[in-house]
Amino acid sequence: MRVKCVLCDKIKTINDDLPLAKRLRNRPIHTYMCEPCEKRITEKTLAKKQQAEPAE
Repeated sequence: MRVKCVLCDKIKTINDDLPLAKRLRNRPIHTYMCEPCEKRITEKTLAKKQQAEPAE
């Protein structure tokens, strides 16, 4: 199955038998992010959470 990253538009081929492929086929609202983009978003989200925590 060919998938396209929603952030960087990189096209990748994933195995049709993976749970992710089934999820993307059956529920079009689900989106795919490549590993570098997912890692970057996760790091930024965690950094924002740490900044938002009140200092005790």
